[in-house]
Amino acid sequence: MRRNFEILGLCMGWFAVLAQLYLMLQNREAGIVESLVRFVSYFTILTNTLVALFFTIRIFGADQKRLTLFHQRATPMALTVFIVVVGLVYQLVLRDIWNPTGLQMVVDELLHTIIPAFMYVYWLMFCARTVVTWKQISKWLLYPLGYLVFVMVRGHFSGFYPYPFFNVTELGWGATVLNVGLVFLLMLLIMAALFFLSKLLRPKQ
Repeated sequence: MRRNFEILGLCMGWFAVLAQLYLMLQNREAGIVESLVRFVSYFTILTNTLVALFFTIRIFGADQKRLTLFHQRATPMALTVFIVVVGLVYQLVLRDIWNPTGLQMVVDELLHTIIPAFMYVYWLMFCARTVVTWKQISKWLLYPLGYLVFVMVRGHFSGFYPYPFFNVTELGWGATVLNVGLVFLLMLLIMAALFFLSKLLRPKQ
């Protein structure tokens, strides 16, 4: 059953990411290079790509020395945290700002609803009982921190911010810092929730 889950996760993940890339290039408002940079500027795309890579490595295997990150005990929990944040932020903040149709609607639901829910179920069924320390899982916060630095620095010079709640030009620094703080608080709460849920689910020694 676990392998079937991983095959399905691989297929959904890569289809959603590659289909979104196709749609973005087809409807681009900038040059190809700029459009590609903007594409990887979305936390949604980066996190869904990491999830797709995780399932790919689970299915096909890989050299643990070269891809140590995907073989660490904390990796499934960390990816679950971040993809669940992607889903929650979209449902709470971004869903009402546009109304996609056709293929874009399908891809949108995959990226923001189906894959986050699927990854949570996968983690709950197959990975939740893995022993993970808080130090191991908290190191993964470097990923969103690095992403934030990249987005803010690039946005300062290019004027492009992938999410409206990070748009310093329109919101100003005060509101933007508040929004960043709320997103990181949500991330920490979910991380703590999964960490303690994992401890509860482990068989007592």
